[in-house]
Amino acid sequence: MSTLQVKSVCSKISSSAIDTVQRMSGLTITGGPLVSCYNYRIRPLLDVFDKLRNLNIMQEDIQLPTIVVVGDHSSGKSSVLESLAGISLPRGQGICTRVPLILRLENYSHPRPEFFLEFDGKVINTDEERISDDITAATDEIAGKGKGVSKIPLTLIVKKNGVPDLTMVDLPGITRVAVHGQPEDIYEQISKIIMEFITPEESVILNVLSASVDFTTCESIRLSQKVDKNGERTLAVVTKADKNPEGLLEKVTANDVNIGLGYVCVRNRIGDESYEEARDEEARLFKDHHLLSGISKSMVGIPVLAQKLVQIQASIVGKCLPDIFRKINDKLSTNINEMNKLPKSLSSVAEATTAFMHVLGCVKESLRKIMQIGEFEEYPDVMEMHCTARIAEMLDQYSAELQANCPETDPEGMFLLNEINVLEETKGIGLPNFLPRAAFHALLQRKIKGIYSTPFGFVDKYQNYIESVVVRVLTHQCDKYPQILPSTRRAAQTLVGKKKQQSIDWVMDIVEMEKLTAYTCNPEYTTAWNQLMSNRGKLMEAVNGRSLFSTVNIIGFGVVDVAHLQSKVGVVEEAFDLKMRMTAYWRIVLRRLVDCMALHLLFGIQNFLNKDMEREIIHGLVGPEGNGLMERMLDESPSVAKTRMRLKNSIKLLKESKDAAANIMDRIASTCE
Repeated sequence: MSTLQVKSVCSKISSSAIDTVQRMSGLTITGGPLVSCYNYRIRPLLDVFDKLRNLNIMQEDIQLPTIVVVGDHSSGKSSVLESLAGISLPRGQGICTRVPLILRLENYSHPRPEFFLEFDGKVINTDEERISDDITAATDEIAGKGKGVSKIPLTLIVKKNGVPDLTMVDLPGITRVAVHGQPEDIYEQISKIIMEFITPEESVILNVLSASVDFTTCESIRLSQKVDKNGERTLAVVTKADKNPEGLLEKVTANDVNIGLGYVCVRNRIGDESYEEARDEEARLFKDHHLLSGISKSMVGIPVLAQKLVQIQASIVGKCLPDIFRKINDKLSTNINEMNKLPKSLSSVAEATTAFMHVLGCVKESLRKIMQIGEFEEYPDVMEMHCTARIAEMLDQYSAELQANCPETDPEGMFLLNEINVLEETKGIGLPNFLPRAAFHALLQRKIKGIYSTPFGFVDKYQNYIESVVVRVLTHQCDKYPQILPSTRRAAQTLVGKKKQQSIDWVMDIVEMEKLTAYTCNPEYTTAWNQLMSNRGKLMEAVNGRSLFSTVNIIGFGVVDVAHLQSKVGVVEEAFDLKMRMTAYWRIVLRRLVDCMALHLLFGIQNFLNKDMEREIIHGLVGPEGNGLMERMLDESPSVAKTRMRLKNSIKLLKESKDAAANIMDRIASTCE
């Protein structure tokens, strides 16, 4: 049955039931016609909720509409429930209700009533004489003997002619001070139980208040207002009206505590009165008493309370059931999808090997997307996993660090001094005007020494980043087989370590080659050198004193002071030539270090994905050193096994709930046609 069909059936039945209650509101609740007409229409829907409650659908976080009875200790809760059910409940000193008592009233045409207690999977038959003692015994079994409380519920089923079809939950009365034998935190325990039951929006709060107290100071009112501030789902029952009639009319009409569903004033049964005698006395009290007769007849008496409760129940049943069906279907679909996403249970090494190769293939494809192609839909919000962008940023930073570690400009007042010193230290016997090769090589060695550690630092940083990416992808792809993750991660880290050492060796070779000699076939070297040498004339004019200023603006170096060079005029021109040659060549060296590094990274990524990773991981895990990895895959991890069992039990419960409720609704639908 679809949710729309359920909604249609519920609307018809609940509307009919409410009309019946309103139409026959002048009849007494025990008079028969009201009960039978109401029960005929609403009982089938209550069967749905009772079935769902028996299946414990609430453990799936699907709340059922419930009338929850709360009140301060000795407010008269038990007396109200006794009057509605026509039975005797436990009484005495201290807390009588120590566990949530689910009171299920069912109108029963058979002249002999039936009573059952259900708890902890047990069903106990009882009768009117033993019902109070049996409830006490069951409570002791649930909550222990003594005066402690428990949130584990006890269900009392009352099948009796003349009772309204109602399901209510009676909760322990609120007590602030622990008496002898009670836990010191009895108030906190009871408050927690009450809040668990009244917090769901589906719950209707039946707040039982004693006429003798100031309603604004009642603890039950304070708790209910925490979850129902405007009282939209709270109905108040005022007990002991006969003992405290003074000012009651003003209390219930002023409504200082926001009781949205109204008040009903009742008289408790006294002594050995029968329930019929108690109702007669109640009717006379509110008719003849000079202080109580002014209260509206729609606000007094157990019959009126029963009428309001069945009307409220009919309303919330029709409102909530379609939504509950929808929640069951949604939760069932979600759990089935989640179950289907779990790894298939493996029963052989062949299946384990296939599963492992599938995981490895997923790892490769994921890494290929984020490291080569630049697709990152798997990690859209994790910036660190956008590898192509991050690697490009790292290369830019690497280039900037190379430039910063060996700048072209000299400190102020030091222009060409370094080159002059090198020329003086490398001069020898020979023809003049020949630039010594040893001088150029000495300068090159110094520059390479200045940036020596930068490529190695970059490789270390890059490989650490790659390792973090690979481990993250492995962790994600192995989530269904966590038993293989440690070994797989260890193999991947070993492989990354090997690749790192290979990169270090490669960098060592590159740096050593640059130190060995100077060479380039790049025409930009000659172009740049010629451009830089165009500043030679301006420089020599300033050095020889033929310029008005001792500063010269040299392309690539900015404004430099050359006053310190006037005493070294004989070697300045050669030193300038040496510096410009080195500047032009060093630009090519730095660019070559960055370009080669970029190509090395791209080539390394390709080999890593297409050859190295699969070969190394398979060799490390499936080979002689694998230590039975495939066999370990057959043992499902505890977390996956726990999840599978949870989903299996949940799906079973939801299917049972759906089928049971649908069967009842189908029968209802057939009677409505």
